[in-house]
Amino acid sequence: MNEALLRSLTPSVLGILVRRGADFAAAEDAVQDALVEAVRVWPADPPRDPKGWLVTVAWRRFLDQARADAARRRREDRIDEEPEPGPTPAVDDTLQLYFLCAHPSLTPSSAVALTLRAVGGLTTRQIAQAYLVPEATMAQRISRAKRTVSGVRFDQPGDVATVLRVLYLVFNEGYSGDVDLSAEAIRLTRQLAAAIDHPEVAGLLALMLLHHARRASRTAPDGSLVPLAEQDRGRWDTESIAEGVEILQAALARDRLGEFQAQAAIAALHADAPTAEETDWVQIVEWYDELAALTDSPVVRLNRAVAVGEADGPRAGLAALAALDASLPRHAAVAAYLHERDGDLATAARLYVEAAHKAANLAERDYLTRQAARLNARRCH
Repeated sequence: MNEALLRSLTPSVLGILVRRGADFAAAEDAVQDALVEAVRVWPADPPRDPKGWLVTVAWRRFLDQARADAARRRREDRIDEEPEPGPTPAVDDTLQLYFLCAHPSLTPSSAVALTLRAVGGLTTRQIAQAYLVPEATMAQRISRAKRTVSGVRFDQPGDVATVLRVLYLVFNEGYSGDVDLSAEAIRLTRQLAAAIDHPEVAGLLALMLLHHARRASRTAPDGSLVPLAEQDRGRWDTESIAEGVEILQAALARDRLGEFQAQAAIAALHADAPTAEETDWVQIVEWYDELAALTDSPVVRLNRAVAVGEADGPRAGLAALAALDASLPRHAAVAAYLHERDGDLATAARLYVEAAHKAANLAERDYLTRQAARLNARRCH
């Protein structure tokens, strides 16, 4: 069973059902039923036209649901006859679906959560981690969003800012593990940049390209994480870096600074440094100040503490860190790094262990565990 194929076809099939009159929640349920049926049937009898097969089965499921629901009988009369099976035009509806999910009846945070779950393919747990909330809270938020848009006609697309937030979170999830998600986010952001002349769209595309350019160097052959300072910069994709910097410079020249442009500027400074030691940390702190003013994000302030530690010394970094909530993800890891640079190996080792227990994925946990072991070994000698 080609799960990647099913995943790639899901947004397009969902978009076709929505355009034919299905409300979003019912369309999503119907598509999920069709995917389950595909998993059962395709191994023994693969279709010649997978997308057409999914559209036909999903539409039948939707019709069955509509006929079974007495409250929807009036709308059922407007439903077109079931389309004949056959080749389906190769239309990419994914970006359109991102805008449709950002419906005006939803708050931006609910719209982002719904889109990530229904179109982006992220799990509720992944979305909850991105929003720094418990999984149960995010599950309730997504359920409320589905109820809100149930029965709503999707003819009022949402705003660009909400769609950008979704694309950013999809990219970040892919950057942490699944390269396909990152590539898909870049592809969709390129489409958006081609369609909309907006400096923040350009800023997000530049940010994605600059981060993605480093992907090949972020892990060792055994899958372990390689921190930025230790990465082989000869493996960075110089073409993507050059493209990202060019896009960013054009966006900044318009003097309409936004958070994605500021993040891209920080990424560009890292990419511009020939070695880790030559990184312009003073400028990076200045950009973090701009970013903190734009977002007031605790995660931004956490990253700023690292930059302050590099620019002004570890004790300055620890002072900046002291103003933040210790329950923040990666807080313990940042504290461990700064304490190590300050020479307090015992505290650093303890904090690396604490950070490892809180790590979001196996690769990060293994890296932090090795850091703790390294410091404990140094202390023993």
